[in-house]
Amino acid sequence: MSDSEFDDPAFIARLQAGEDAAYRRLVHRFHASMVRVANGIIGSRAQAEEVVQDSWAAVFTAIARYEPRTTLAAWLFTIVANRARSRIRAEGRLTGLPASFGGAEDRAVPLSAFQPDGHWVDAPQLWEVLDPEREFGGRQLWAHVQAAIERLPDSQKAVIVLRDVEQRTAEEACAVLGITEANQRVLLHRARVRVRNAIDALVVPRAPAGAGGGGLRKRALRLLWDWLYRPRKARPAFA
Repeated sequence: MSDSEFDDPAFIARLQAGEDAAYRRLVHRFHASMVRVANGIIGSRAQAEEVVQDSWAAVFTAIARYEPRTTLAAWLFTIVANRARSRIRAEGRLTGLPASFGGAEDRAVPLSAFQPDGHWVDAPQLWEVLDPEREFGGRQLWAHVQAAIERLPDSQKAVIVLRDVEQRTAEEACAVLGITEANQRVLLHRARVRVRNAIDALVVPRAPAGAGGGGLRKRALRLLWDWLYRPRKARPAFA
């Protein structure tokens, strides 16, 4: 079942009628995704699981009043994000997604790289310019990608999870996380750079001298690109 099918009025009606099979399908598709989003905001897998359990209770209570002003997925992610932020506030922790950025040391990209309206002065070059072979240890690479994402600061992790793992639009990510388009763009770019650098550091030192290490690096980056930026149905099987 594709994500768009969850927005089918017939499926929404089944949820609102309390159909168990529809609820099970919804939980099966989105539970892990909601945990990833909550973990990105809170920075604790155990607490993220608790937040998601609470969020499902809220979903089942509110579904009868749900009106499709946005996608059902965005509605679910907004609920879990709000509860994750409430958990942070309740614990008095000064973490979570910032409304704006602090000093220059917090910036992976200088503000001069952006126009006043938040668009890039010069758009960053993406990994699609690489054209190497696609063979690399796929599942092993994905494990390293997951580890690299887990090590990101919470604000970056939440954005890259929504945009690149869950394939949500920029508009949905901004709405779910309560951030501006410009902040979303900077956080996403920063997260992608850190993940790419982590994979680069993993691959390059292991290439024997004279063994074409640059080609190995490019193969790894191409596979990572394919997973992050291709549509979900076209992703490599290891994802």
